[in-house]
Amino acid sequence: MTAQPARPGRRGPETAPATAAPPFKPPLVRAVFRDVTPLHVSRSAAWAAASVTRTVLTEIIDGARRAAAEQSRKKLIPGDLISATDRDVELEVGGTWYVHSPTFRCRTGDLYDADGVLVPLRERRGTRTPSAVAGAHRFEAGVRRLLRSRGARAVPAVVRDLDGIASVFLTDLARGAAVVVREGGVKRFGTVVLGTPDEAAAPLGTPDEAAAPPFPKDVLGALSTRTGDRRTVGSDDVLAATTTVLFGDLRQRALTGARAHA
Repeated sequence: MTAQPARPGRRGPETAPATAAPPFKPPLVRAVFRDVTPLHVSRSAAWAAASVTRTVLTEIIDGARRAAAEQSRKKLIPGDLISATDRDVELEVGGTWYVHSPTFRCRTGDLYDADGVLVPLRERRGTRTPSAVAGAHRFEAGVRRLLRSRGARAVPAVVRDLDGIASVFLTDLARGAAVVVREGGVKRFGTVVLGTPDEAAAPLGTPDEAAAPPFPKDVLGALSTRTGDRRTVGSDDVLAATTTVLFGDLRQRALTGARAHA
């Protein structure tokens, strides 16, 4: 009698390795860059930007999963996104999307004009929908792949919010990379850099500077001066832009993952 092969057991979500392919493909990333800059985007830059975006969404999804698990739920609801970002300020990215999402109404609140009259949401959003918001639906397939890879299920509203956050964040990253190319590097004023209290850098010239951790100060310094032509966005430009839109441990993880694809 022929033995039946053993059925594989179900396994929980595992942390995706840094070299795993991002769920957002280069053509989509380049389309987002085209919305904000006429510069050519190299393939390595597209992969780096996709990797950074994946890292950000992965952290948000994992935070939402933890919030859902505390309430013995497996399917994510909008409140889980609020809990995830409330618990970790590093995850508050893509803020432009908040104005367009009922989920984050508690963040944006009501807006009143000088006469004390409530400003309608349509007027707050502006007469022209930003391209990052209008194009958010392009990210749905990648968001669903990422949710599956994390072993998560979500209601449609959560998928919509993750679409919007991904679109707005990647658009901000593209703008930042274009600025890096245009200005020839990351422009810093004095010794002030965005970071958490644990990352506070000692003033220049002190004995503690040499013993300071290599991140983020050395990373920012290495990316502050750009090399290469002024017509192409490279992976280093994306990495430099990442240091301006993220901070803390999330920035470290995003840079590490992006370098694996550069």
